[in-house]
Amino acid sequence: MNQDYEKSSGNVFADLGFPDSEQEIAKAKLTVQIYRLLKDRDLSQAEAAKLLGASQTQVSALMRCRPVSVSVGRLMEFLTTLGQDVEVTVKPASRSSKRQHGLMSVNVHQV
Repeated sequence: MNQDYEKSSGNVFADLGFPDSEQEIAKAKLTVQIYRLLKDRDLSQAEAAKLLGASQTQVSALMRCRPVSVSVGRLMEFLTTLGQDVEVTVKPASRSSKRQHGLMSVNVHQV
């Protein structure tokens, strides 16, 4: 049996050709963590919106894992409001890379 497929890069947004694929995967990872935390608290969308200082529309989008109108910075604020520590590390890009810019990544630690 012959199967045609491509190996994923690990970033579905890059695989689909999104121009800001690193930012999109970072937002997706942050959103999934927010989703988990809100589900664990069993909050209504209205309660979550009040807690986060967001609109119910934004919370609805988060709960569907579609944070289109929310920045990475705002997602990090939501996480700190939900009792999470958020750490940002800035370091020089690898010199061996042929890229002209650095990379963005998010690592989520589950407790």
